[in-house]
Amino acid sequence: MSFLENCRRLIGLDSTPGHGNLAAAEFMGQLCQQAGLHVELQRETVEGIEQCNVIARPEPGVPKAEILFQTHLDSCEAGHFSHWTKTQQNPFNASIYADVIYGLGSADSKLDFLCKLEALKEFTTKPMRLPFVLVGTFGAQSGMTGAIKLIRRKKLNAVRAFIGEPTEMRLVTAGQGLAVVEISVPFSEEERTYRRDHDLKESSSTQSKMFSGVGGENAIMKMLAYLSQLPEGIAIMDLDGGISSHALPVNAVLEIDTVAGFRNPILPKISKIFASIKELEGDLRSFPAEGFTPPHPTLNLGMIRTSEAEVRVTGSCRLPPSVVDSVYEGWMRKLETAVQMAGATFCVKGYLKGFNADSSSEFVRLTQGILTELGLKADLHKITAATEASVMDRSGMECVVWGPGQSIGNSHAPNENVKLSDLKTAVTVYRRLAERFCL
Repeated sequence: MSFLENCRRLIGLDSTPGHGNLAAAEFMGQLCQQAGLHVELQRETVEGIEQCNVIARPEPGVPKAEILFQTHLDSCEAGHFSHWTKTQQNPFNASIYADVIYGLGSADSKLDFLCKLEALKEFTTKPMRLPFVLVGTFGAQSGMTGAIKLIRRKKLNAVRAFIGEPTEMRLVTAGQGLAVVEISVPFSEEERTYRRDHDLKESSSTQSKMFSGVGGENAIMKMLAYLSQLPEGIAIMDLDGGISSHALPVNAVLEIDTVAGFRNPILPKISKIFASIKELEGDLRSFPAEGFTPPHPTLNLGMIRTSEAEVRVTGSCRLPPSVVDSVYEGWMRKLETAVQMAGATFCVKGYLKGFNADSSSEFVRLTQGILTELGLKADLHKITAATEASVMDRSGMECVVWGPGQSIGNSHAPNENVKLSDLKTAVTVYRRLAERFCL
């Protein structure tokens, strides 16, 4: 198949968190083998879902030293299919309009792996002073789980790493860390019984209200602010919004029954937790993070779901490299205490520190030189996104982050897309990087 056909095929393979990336990893493993690379598939089962890292090298075995070209093969959840207007309401249907290809994972970051493979397959038979290893990981939506397992299983011996992420082809040498948090707010037994029997009653009725994130607003936070103004005794029938802990939720919906009058309702618990989150946001804004946008740590409530027993909220806290562990732990303890006092449970599902490369290092300067030679921008940037660089950096690798495609307002959103011409440029960049650092 051609490069473009492979792009279509890879987008068509579901690698969302709820499905797992195994099919995409197996497909990419086949392409790597066809290119003459030696492939290892590191299969893992995480929370009952099959996941897989793809590890491809020009020679079998782990060498004494190597250079890593990495991209994650999982995508975020698609959200409502109806919002994918450029792909005929199917996010897995890769669609091309002029120079742009649309589809889930097109920018973040499945097609970047194909670009790396397209460039590196030209070096499979050439003698190298520093061999490359091409890796496709899983778990970018759940705290870089795949990258962590890659390191723990000692599958790499890399000294330098090119990490794939949509950066609009800007060179990134610093990125934020990530803490994934989960809050579970239980219904009382009275509420559980009422909700279970509600739909069986002939006189049952509810009210619904939808919230939209406009101009960068968080739809879930808007919904919680509205709820905090309502009478405490109402019945919460459903709270739903967002598609992942990382993405800014653009839609949320609530369904309530206003005539319940419970003695120990869930709503005051939710309101107290909302107040504590707003207080934490104030603490985060007071911590400076120069060079990042916004210039301070952030907390995003990305997803809320309602089950028979509870309302569960999942969010992520973006932390610049300047946040030391003691400060981060203080913020988390404060939030945990407030959540527990409200009668709910709190846990941190994953934590990664930010990374900050030495901008004056030979690795960074040589990479800048290659970008300059190709007529591309070579100035250094920082990104709010958390990437696998946080994992690789802590294991001793020099890391930079670079890739085609736009992140903000594009990845983690309907009609995600990337320019085909940018993919072509990425192939050229990776080819030149391999020539410079491997041969």
